[in-house]
Amino acid sequence: MDITSASHFLSSNRLTIKGIIVACLILVMLIPALFIMNLVNERADRQETVAKEVSAKWATQQTVTGPILVIPYRESVQSEDGKTTVYKKYAYFLPDQLKINGVLQPEIRHRSIYNIVVYRADMQIEGYFGPLQTEGLHIAPGDLNLQEAFVCIGLNDFRGIEDQLSLLWNDSSHIFNAGMPDDRIIKNGLHTPVASDLTGSNTFKLQLHLRGSENLSFTPVGKTTNVNINSTWVNPSFDGSFLPVTTPQVTENGFNAEWKVQHLNRNYPQSWKDSNYDIADSRFGITLLQPVDSYSKTMRSVKYAILFIALTFGLYFFIEILQKRTVHPIQYVLVGLALSIFYTLLLSISEYLRFNIAYSIAAAATVALITLYTKSVFYKWKIAMLFGIMLTTLYTFIFILLQLQDGALLFGSIGLFIVLAAVMYYSRKINWYGQVNQPASVN
Repeated sequence: MDITSASHFLSSNRLTIKGIIVACLILVMLIPALFIMNLVNERADRQETVAKEVSAKWATQQTVTGPILVIPYRESVQSEDGKTTVYKKYAYFLPDQLKINGVLQPEIRHRSIYNIVVYRADMQIEGYFGPLQTEGLHIAPGDLNLQEAFVCIGLNDFRGIEDQLSLLWNDSSHIFNAGMPDDRIIKNGLHTPVASDLTGSNTFKLQLHLRGSENLSFTPVGKTTNVNINSTWVNPSFDGSFLPVTTPQVTENGFNAEWKVQHLNRNYPQSWKDSNYDIADSRFGITLLQPVDSYSKTMRSVKYAILFIALTFGLYFFIEILQKRTVHPIQYVLVGLALSIFYTLLLSISEYLRFNIAYSIAAAATVALITLYTKSVFYKWKIAMLFGIMLTTLYTFIFILLQLQDGALLFGSIGLFIVLAAVMYYSRKINWYGQVNQPASVN
């Protein structure tokens, strides 16, 4: 191809070549977006680390398990040579009725620039054990060592116990001790010796004042387990194996939630021996969510970076064609960097202010910067204001999407369809071989 042919080719395909360059610049400008995503993840990990440090000094997530009645028994095993060996083993009995009524009092702890949610829980735990059924366990009544029976309660973190914990067993008070004589069912727990018999019922009651962080859960060990929790926290998440029996009442003043679990809803019996059931799999409870997770919203907004960059570069490209003014690729890059810095502004400001305020400040600063720069590129306030209005509309649209959860995909798809339709409509006047189509004159 000679110089004349090459020159003709470049001239006739000038817009195509410039369009390819702009498309490549859009892809290049996604590199800063990837670095910003890594920065958001790093800051979120830092917040999680700080939360763990605070929880380690206050108390971690708590799971209340029990009470469970444990009774040692003797099992005789005769060997082939006729020698009899007696082993000490344990039988486990769960309550027929378990009721837990509690008040969850959330608190916000400040560490550096982070807010960590912790709580105090005041709970009344009561119920009863019915007559012990040992027939199905194949234990002779005489082999049960009722004098060494004890009641145990499981807790994740003993540092959360605020007061001396005592058990009202029938009419007698018993003080709990740390540790478990047998830890196959409950790894971390408290126990206290109790007097028990096979034929009568045994009632129990205790007051538990507990500290914890983020989550409070319960294990439904009762044949019927009823749990009722009230709190002033307005952003709860109900998780675990069971949801509240009715729709929880969540208002601006807090929430009230009630669970009812029957023994048939779990995968372990009311009594057993020498079996290691994983009763923790049936736990349920409440997670105290942070009111605003700025990092997750910032991450979601960064995922729309391609939309911001593509629309802005595309509008620059169309105006460049219509105004017959050449915009240098470096100028595209500068505009792309301005759009990328929006996310770093949003991330840094949202660590000190509420996310909505941080978003408004970062968006206003970015719109103002790009509007003024566009005025210096095209020398017309009309075009600059057009860019300002376009960016303001786009930032508003993304902000609305960030507030939505279930409807974000639907409204986002509709918005993108409208944007594409507008681009297709206004691009119809462009002759991609180098000239702007003019409407035919009417004589």
